[in-house]
Amino acid sequence: MTVTVVDHPLVQHKLTLMRDKTTPTNQFRKLLHEISQLLAYEVTRGLETELRAVETPLVTTHAPVLAGKKLALVSILRAGNGMLDGVLDLIPSARVGFVGLYRNEETLEPVQYYFKVPDDLPNRRVIAVDPMLATGNSSVAAIDMLKQAGADKIDFLCLLAAPEGVERMQSAHPDVNIVTAAIDARLNDVGYILPGLGDAGDRMFGTK
Repeated sequence: MTVTVVDHPLVQHKLTLMRDKTTPTNQFRKLLHEISQLLAYEVTRGLETELRAVETPLVTTHAPVLAGKKLALVSILRAGNGMLDGVLDLIPSARVGFVGLYRNEETLEPVQYYFKVPDDLPNRRVIAVDPMLATGNSSVAAIDMLKQAGADKIDFLCLLAAPEGVERMQSAHPDVNIVTAAIDARLNDVGYILPGLGDAGDRMFGTK
């Protein structure tokens, strides 16, 4: 497993604006969309390509295009949808799936309520998206379900991670690479990332 922190100045600038509690919902949503596109460049760096003959206005040449089955983007609901749209803008041909999980606030354990993913996952590269890798429980559960559905080439894309979540993911799924904008200091006693940015879903949808 590799953990990649994207320290590009634009990524870090936008993340700082998202951390600010005074950033309004519409701006938070726009920033998440933009930062997801920037992170997508890194998480897709390893996609396979093949050469194809192309006629330019001057000559015929062989140039690279994406190879193999179209990749699958899987949003871990609900907050994952905020990242999904940004990545889809970059890769509009991707197939899309959804894993519905919510966190039991007493046990911090994930509860599944929905699962719908593209077919032929064994032959697709899968990118699972969720803004927060906090305790890691929901993320690990989502990856468990994707593997049960046949996925074996999975990357995990998140906005923020806690050391506890990274450790949990590394322990449960050492073959899944993580791409994130930052690894913050720690979790608080109710499982939120510190310093973090609050509840990404609530801030994105204006539900709190």
